[in-house]
Amino acid sequence: MDIADVAKRTGVPASTLRYYEKKGLLKSLAGRGQRRQFAADVADRLALIALGQAAGFSLDEVGAMLVDLQVDRQMLIAKADEIDARVKRLQAMSKGLRHAAQCPEDDHLACPKFQRLMKLSAAGVLGEKHLHQGGPGKPRSQPPRRT
Repeated sequence: MDIADVAKRTGVPASTLRYYEKKGLLKSLAGRGQRRQFAADVADRLALIALGQAAGFSLDEVGAMLVDLQVDRQMLIAKADEIDARVKRLQAMSKGLRHAAQCPEDDHLACPKFQRLMKLSAAGVLGEKHLHQGGPGKPRSQPPRRT
């Protein structure tokens, strides 16, 4: 498939296709000096590249995972864990902001929950478990019970 056709069908600009080829993410079937031609599966490769980028992988990481279209499952698990941790931090921040917006205290700085949120934010430890366990440095004496 000609580079112009690929760009038209996928919406990926030709300049990006050339860049991906330079990075080793795509291979042109044409010889040097000829108009770039790509295999029929180029749209699938572009979709995998887009998925990897959306998940937060660098192009180098995507390239490492796309060798022969074999995806490194351990890299996927590690990235999923990273995303899960980020989601938890963002959910805790959202809850904190909602609390601050609805807090009955006249001064947010007088609110113990808001103060915990600020301390955790400053420490970069905005995990939901810290908000519910009294903050960092206050470990539980026992693991939580399952009922």
